[in-house]
Amino acid sequence: MATTPCAFQLSPGRGRRPEWRPAAAISTEPKPITMNASEFRRRGKEMVDYMADYLEGIESRPVYPEVEPGYLQTLIPSSAPEEPEAYEDIVRDIERIIMPGVTHWHSPYFFAYFPTASSYPAMLADMLCGAIGCIGFSWAASPACTELETVMMDWLGKMLQLPDAFLAGNAGEGGGVIQGSASEATLVALLAARTKVTRRLQASFPELTQAAIMEKLVAYSSDQAHCSVERAGLIGGVKLKAIPSDGNFAMSTSALQEALERDKANGLIPFFVVATLGTTNCCSFDNLLDVGPLCNKEDVWLHIDAAYAGSAFICPEFRHLLDGVEFADSFNFNPHKWLLVNFDCSAMWVKQRSDLTGAFKLDPVYLKHSHQDSGLITDYRHWQIPLGRRFRSLKMWFVFRTYGVKGLQAYIRKHVQLAHEFESLVRQDPRFEICMEVTLGLVCFRLKGSNQLNETLLKRINGARKIHLVPCHLRDKFVLRFAICSRAVGSGHVQQAWDHIRGLAEDVLQPDRA
Repeated sequence: MATTPCAFQLSPGRGRRPEWRPAAAISTEPKPITMNASEFRRRGKEMVDYMADYLEGIESRPVYPEVEPGYLQTLIPSSAPEEPEAYEDIVRDIERIIMPGVTHWHSPYFFAYFPTASSYPAMLADMLCGAIGCIGFSWAASPACTELETVMMDWLGKMLQLPDAFLAGNAGEGGGVIQGSASEATLVALLAARTKVTRRLQASFPELTQAAIMEKLVAYSSDQAHCSVERAGLIGGVKLKAIPSDGNFAMSTSALQEALERDKANGLIPFFVVATLGTTNCCSFDNLLDVGPLCNKEDVWLHIDAAYAGSAFICPEFRHLLDGVEFADSFNFNPHKWLLVNFDCSAMWVKQRSDLTGAFKLDPVYLKHSHQDSGLITDYRHWQIPLGRRFRSLKMWFVFRTYGVKGLQAYIRKHVQLAHEFESLVRQDPRFEICMEVTLGLVCFRLKGSNQLNETLLKRINGARKIHLVPCHLRDKFVLRFAICSRAVGSGHVQQAWDHIRGLAEDVLQPDRA
């Protein structure tokens, strides 16, 4: 072992000058490098092979894990290792420790929630994003990160045929930004709307304090809206009122108008409405052509949450579901749900980007740069809650170029067709009922009978771990949701799932058989 004698320690003597004595020999051998570029090449290829094998063989794995809470704590040490461990041991532990507790969202037998997108081009783009490793809070922090996002959001906006007001273009006042989730987008829109109305009122009535305004602000959404809307209200410190939905589970415009008039008469300040296109419960659609003009008339910010359904609007046959978007101030959907772009990638557009930057802009000197006031670029840190941001637009760029618009449209249409296949199978069995019109890739169904009967059926379905579903409540009914999710799902998987459900239904309806 190589040593050095040039390190000394101080040894003070009582009543005399300290003297220097050689310290213990110190090793100068470099610590082992855990992974260099050469090994990274080899291990990277191995990991790509593992990932491809995992996805190709995913349907052979139980879709839902058979573990109990806390299972992992008994399999790993309670603290990090002091010394480097062999990479082979880490990889070996993926199957031993991680995979037993994984819910396989990309299994063709996963029909729960809504889809989470996945494609090989997006995975490769994520690898490149990790390698570049920029923190794109400003144009100067990485010009390509900022500019590609602006262009990709315009590409996607044009696929959806959004009004030009939502596009950045060369000199537009609107534009798009990638948020982490639809929940973030709703919160960002609410906070921007809150700031906008507060400043407007203070300009007209300087004596009004921010606190006095805040306590009177009211936001609105359908009683079918996602719980993240309620959460945005809690975080934003404003009242949120649920507007009753009609027989099609769409927000009642007349009920919204009555609520607005009643609240204004009581001295409250309506300022924000969330319209949902493709609700989580049953994929219902609020009517933008009714809600939009009302919001514009009342000078209330209209935000559209199309987290799941928005991807379908790139298909001409579904674009009418977005009619009325021209009345909105902001619009959001998740390409990471249904457009083959892996999580996280939530696309949000605004008509006036100054509404966002006006709410979130702070400019400490260490973040400033010489181009920020040129008008030619934007700094996305002013469009969001976090400061840092990953190079997420790479995933969009890879996916859009690899599939093309036609390939993405074909993918959406395949899922919708499979949903209608499942709907047809359900309708052929008189013991079951369809609970909501099937528009896209979600089928809401149940056994005719009590809620308890359907709760038992769902418990049997998920307990068997062959397929995975989640429920919802539609009014007073407990309903099973069958969502087409996986990129690999086909007609055979849908038929097998239905055969499995029917068999379990037999057991539930005739307990003596079970």
